[in-house]
Formats: sequence, structure tokens, C-alpha cells
Amino acid sequence: MSIIDKELTGTLRDHISSQRETIRTQLTELVAFPSVHGTEETKQACIDAAQAVTDMYAELGIELEAHHTIDGSIALSGFIPGSSESAKTVLLYSHYDVQPAGDESAWTADPWTLDERDGRWYGRGTADCKGNVVMHLAALRALRDDALAGHVDMPNIKLIVEGSEERGSAGLNNLIATQPELFDADVILIADVGNAEVGQPTLVTTLRGTADVEVRVDALEQPVHSGMFGGAAPDALAALIRMLDSLRDENGFTSIDGLDCSQRWEGLDYSPETFRADAGVLNGVGLISNEDTSVSDLTWARPSVIVTGIDCPPATNAVNAISSTAMAHINFRIPGGVDPAEAQDALENHLRAHAPWGVKVTVERDELANPFRANVEGKVVQLVADSLSAAYGKETASMGEGASIPLCATLLDAVPGADIALYGVEEPQARIHSADESVDPNEIRDIAIGEAVFLASVNGV
Repeated sequence: MSIIDKELTGTLRDHISSQRETIRTQLTELVAFPSVHGTEETKQACIDAAQAVTDMYAELGIELEAHHTIDGSIALSGFIPGSSESAKTVLLYSHYDVQPAGDESAWTADPWTLDERDGRWYGRGTADCKGNVVMHLAALRALRDDALAGHVDMPNIKLIVEGSEERGSAGLNNLIATQPELFDADVILIADVGNAEVGQPTLVTTLRGTADVEVRVDALEQPVHSGMFGGAAPDALAALIRMLDSLRDENGFTSIDGLDCSQRWEGLDYSPETFRADAGVLNGVGLISNEDTSVSDLTWARPSVIVTGIDCPPATNAVNAISSTAMAHINFRIPGGVDPAEAQDALENHLRAHAPWGVKVTVERDELANPFRANVEGKVVQLVADSLSAAYGKETASMGEGASIPLCATLLDAVPGADIALYGVEEPQARIHSADESVDPNEIRDIAIGEAVFLASVNGV
């Protein structure tokens, strides 16, 4: 039997729906800050974004504390006492830092100015993750309204707004280690993912970890003339291409010596048609899947290797010379059940074993991020799903996520007794990390309604 109050749900829906202009104004303000952590050019923007978030919470009478972390970012924390001493404690997480805009000429409009087109709001961070920052504010604004204050059995609420998630969360990880009391909670709600599609409430139950490497190949003391030496001289770029190609089998599936890459996904199916549309696959281009191996298997359940960059002579104004050296960065995603360190070992060993002609191979390892798998059996997580269903009027689905949020695994270790749920305002059309990132404002509204319903109900579990 559901403990969700339908009348209260209706009241929260009306209140949050009426906040549309407030939500847009706040998101417009946050998007205007190019808060990319880790560069001198955007350092002040990060400081200003943190202050803007602090001011927005202050308008609700909620004080946030600024923590200057070891990686140079600013993490914000806050606390709202619950209705009773026996109240549960819920931690709400989001982050205000963003990815760089990249080539701004690829954007339809200025990435740092919120722009509305065809019912969506465009701009860097609209979905990842400033849209989730304003979503939390909308939910809390409704619950703290005078009409509801004192009439809802509220939990204790802890707030964390991070400033370096897009650069690995080193500062927050240190804060978890040094001030664990800020994170101690019965429930942790991480708003940094999203729905399977617009209008379909979704809980993300698995995340892949990462074990990236940078591989360099050296073959000659310096580049040499392709006419005089071509055909016999070892070509560093050709060697690197062979090594990278060996990471996939004849179907294009990831294949690394000594590493299991045959896992299966059990759960919501990611149909090929939907995937093609979401990924923008060109007409006539096939997917890397077949009758025996689904898109869901490849995207959510298996390791994947993606070459995200190559350093080599450019094609523009190319010189007729054999490359003496070449380098590539490999983004290596690791599913739950696979140890990232062992996977990284396997990747390095594979690259070295498949290097031709005795070329010199150097492998630099990036920091590891553990995969995450949520416990979806508990009553609390079921209440999250029921609350989202009440907000959307549709049953909540569950799916995997091919991306990584290292913080999830860190919190799972630091607060082992907590129930952790992942959801948020993103969905495939949001194009996070790409040009023309956007958010559907109705997703902000409905996720906020679901979160508010959960907060108003969780003490009854």
C-alpha cells in the first residue's frame, strides 16, 4: 500500500508548476558562469557560481558553508533540521561545475546564455548539472512554503553542491575522508543523471567506472622522408593504429586479452531505433550490435574502449614524412563486477602485446574510478520510484548508465548503510558534454515534484 498522499502530491505539483519563471531565472543566472573547474581563465567564474548558488539557498533561509577543497574547488554544504528527533536524514547532491563549451562556433547560440528554442532551454550546464541544482531548489521552495510548513513530516536534509565533479571529484573525495559527518545519511539522492527519454521517470541503477590510459609509441629518432625511407622504416602512427584496432573484434565489440567482455544486461532495453535517434547515427551507418548482442549489453553491461584523442601530424598541410612518434588517449569504461585496476592492467598488457615491429610503448595510467551498482530492493529506493511515478503519472523504469560518477562508489564505501538513488533532469536529447546542450523544463518540474513527494513521505518508511 502506497504511503504517498495524493492530495499533498497535487499541492506540490501546483506549487512547483507555478515556479517556472523562477526556475528559468535561476538557471539563466547559473548558465552565465563558465564554471569549468581547473583553469585559471575560469577560476573567478567558479567562485561566482558558488556564490550564486549560496545566495539562491539563502533566499530560502538555508545557509550553505563553503569548503575550499584540496583541488582548488569550492564545495558547498548545508543542513535543514527535520520535524522530529526520529526523522530520517536525506542527503541531496548536485554540482555547479560544467564541461568546457568546446568549439563555440558549433553551438547555435552562445553557450553561456540560456536560449529557448522549440520548448527546450539551451546552454552549457542546463542539464548537467545546473538544471539539477535549480531542481533541488524548486522542490525545497515548495516544501518550505508557508502553506505546507509545519504540516509535513520532514526529514533532516543535508545538502552538497560540488564544484569539481567534471574533473574527478578529488576535492569532494578528500572532504568525505576528512569531514564524514557532512555525508552521513540514511538516504543519498544523487541528481546527476536522467530519464531514459523525455517523460519517462527512470532510476539509474548501474554506472560504469573508468580506467583510462594514454599510450605513446616511439619508432624513430625523428620524422624521416617518406620517399627515401617509406616501406621499410617503422611508422609510429601505423603501429599505433594497429594497436588501437586490436582492441575490437571483427564485429566492432571491445576485445581485450584476458578481460571478460561478454556480460549481458538484464533490465530496460535500449532499442536500436531509439539509440540511433538519441546518438544521431547517420542514415546508412550501422550500429555496433547484432542479433546476439544488444545495444543495452554494449552500452551498460560491458567494458568499452573509445579513442578520445590522437596526437600525430595533422592532415592539413601534411608533410611527406614518416611519423617518429604518436600518442592516443583511451577512455576505458568498466562495468560493475569488474575491478578497474585489473582491467587497466589488462589494457596495458594488451597494447604492449599487440605493438608491431618492436616499437617503444609508454603507457601513462589515469586515476581509476570504481563502477557502481545500486541496491534496488529496499523500501526507500522503492519509495523514490513511487514518488517519481506519482509526479509523472507513469511507472518508473530502471536502466544502466554507460557514464561514470566516481562519487557514487566513494559514498557507497563511506556511508555503507545508506540507500542511494540516482535520477535527474537529463535525457538523451539533452546532449550533455556536447554543443547545444539543453534541458526540457518539464523534466525539471516533474523531477522536482517527485523529489518533493519523496521528502514529504520518507519518514513514513
